[in-house]
Amino acid sequence: MDRAPGFSVRLKLTLSYAGFLMLAGALMLSAAWLAGQDRQPFEFLLRYVPDSAISTTGGLVPGNRSFLLRAFAPGAAIVLAFLLVFGLLGGWILAGRMLAPLSRITDATRMAGNGSLSHRIGLHGRRDEFRELADAFDTMLARLEAQVAEQKRFAANASHELRTPLAITQTLLDVARNDLNRDTGELVDRLRSINSRAIDLTEALLLLSRADRRSFTREPVDLSLIAEEATETLLPLAEKRGLTIETCGDMTPTIGSNALLLQMTTNLVHNAIVHNLAEGGTVWVTTSVHPKTVVLTVENTGEKLAPQLVSTLVEPFQRGTERISTDHAGIGLGLAIVKSIAQAHDGTLTLAPRASGGLCVTVQLPTAPPLAGR
Repeated sequence: MDRAPGFSVRLKLTLSYAGFLMLAGALMLSAAWLAGQDRQPFEFLLRYVPDSAISTTGGLVPGNRSFLLRAFAPGAAIVLAFLLVFGLLGGWILAGRMLAPLSRITDATRMAGNGSLSHRIGLHGRRDEFRELADAFDTMLARLEAQVAEQKRFAANASHELRTPLAITQTLLDVARNDLNRDTGELVDRLRSINSRAIDLTEALLLLSRADRRSFTREPVDLSLIAEEATETLLPLAEKRGLTIETCGDMTPTIGSNALLLQMTTNLVHNAIVHNLAEGGTVWVTTSVHPKTVVLTVENTGEKLAPQLVSTLVEPFQRGTERISTDHAGIGLGLAIVKSIAQAHDGTLTLAPRASGGLCVTVQLPTAPPLAGR
């Protein structure tokens, strides 16, 4: 924004200090001038001075009050001039020391505007308004730096994931072109599978972007009904893998997008089914309501997980200890989408390894009044 040039804050503070000092001096002189019981000028100072000269052995001593007042006026002017110079000089130095932290904040702001987010102000000393502003600015820079780094990492991973199916498709087409006797049915099946994976990845990226922007309509929903729907949808996959799904819970009303919350729950249940025991595993899906939050918990049996590994599972394109090449391996965005949807609904996502193996995922969302007609 273009603005007209004006005085600096330091100059304004300097003029303010000098003006205040001059005003104080003038008020003091005015008070001395107007003091006295009968409101005569300097009556309280000159009441013992005679109106005429005093005769002594050495001659006459001037004792006229007007003479003394005329002698006092130049001195008062000198004092006021000294106060003006002292106020300007002292005010300029004092304002510079007081505004020094603001200069550092301004420099850091310019550096951040030029793209350098790693710089920190780091003001030392006791807390005051400038240091609170600097600390808040440093916190904002740290969050921005983390978000930018995460976005760059996400973009790099997304580019890699999208490039892989495209490269495989190009290779298959080149092989088919060079080998005219190759079975086209197998080629079409592989191309269809790769294309489906690319479509799933693109849709997941769009869903993740939609959740991050919070561009959805909020409405009352029952999280327990959403959990039942997600469980029924994935029940055939669980039965195919020889797993058991146990669902329980009370009505859990919240506010949000039914489609996004269904996608979140489906991702959690699908993740619990895929990353489970080879056979005889179990998935527990429970919902509960608390005074201020509703809770969705999805647990599953499986291999023991290290806490360090669990803390990275919500990052995009993380698939555990190794990449899985099964038909239901997913695209590495399941828990990342869950985290984004939970945060978009002002909720939290918590992951914890189970002592006996597997994972326990908890989603907390703000509660809402019970739905009518349940």
